[in-house]
Amino acid sequence: MKVDFKAITQLTTLYNFHSHTQFCDGRANMEDFVKEAINQGFTHLGFTPHSPISFPSPCNMNIDMTPAYSNEIERLRKLYGDKINIYKSMEIDYINRQWGPAAELFDSFDLDYRLASVHFIPCGEIYVDTDGRFESFKQKVDELFDGDIVHVVNSFYDQTLAMISAGKFDIIGHFDKIGLNASLYCPGIEDEKWYNKRVNEVMEAIKDTQLIAEINTKSLFKHQRTFPHQRYYRQLKMMEIPVVINSDVHMPELINAGREETISKYNNL
Repeated sequence: MKVDFKAITQLTTLYNFHSHTQFCDGRANMEDFVKEAINQGFTHLGFTPHSPISFPSPCNMNIDMTPAYSNEIERLRKLYGDKINIYKSMEIDYINRQWGPAAELFDSFDLDYRLASVHFIPCGEIYVDTDGRFESFKQKVDELFDGDIVHVVNSFYDQTLAMISAGKFDIIGHFDKIGLNASLYCPGIEDEKWYNKRVNEVMEAIKDTQLIAEINTKSLFKHQRTFPHQRYYRQLKMMEIPVVINSDVHMPELINAGREETISKYNNL
């Protein structure tokens, strides 16, 4: 299935292409998400479990679970396909050239689209998750990177640019996600010229490769920000980068959380 994101976003705001369920770190099963989406009037719902990766991770789907995931997609389409369009995808982690959205492994899953994101950065021979709770992030920066937050941020954006260069995906997820934890660690860092230069590099790469940029509303109510930050909306529009606005939902009742407010703000610039 080839997903026409442009047509969907022009016809309706009731879509969500970023959701997490029992197959990774979501808080409910897939059917609960489908039922809630239908209840709220949604017409398009994409499932994006955190992809299998090359090392153990509590948040990522084990590769042995992929057949069950595919089977559940088909079961739900048969049950609810007359009420909502259901898409099979993954949020594919970019680790390196051998493991990311361009890896041959992901060709075998017959995905409707590929959402790709950076969560991990290299630290010697290991990869460190920079997402999640700030307390954990701070401990990792202090202990593994000797408090060098600039290096951590640069590594995140280096990974992001490498992922874009490797290609073979449709939507780039929360492309400045590091900004939240980095700002809590070092207030004001996102206002610094070097930081904005890195984000601009990413947006130029997105435009050059004709990717779709996700505006992720997961943290809007808790932290009053989206990913990318609201400060970049006008630039996205000026660069004519297509966007989809997703809630990165982990609980069914939050499927539309922050989306309508963000859509209104973005459209009215």
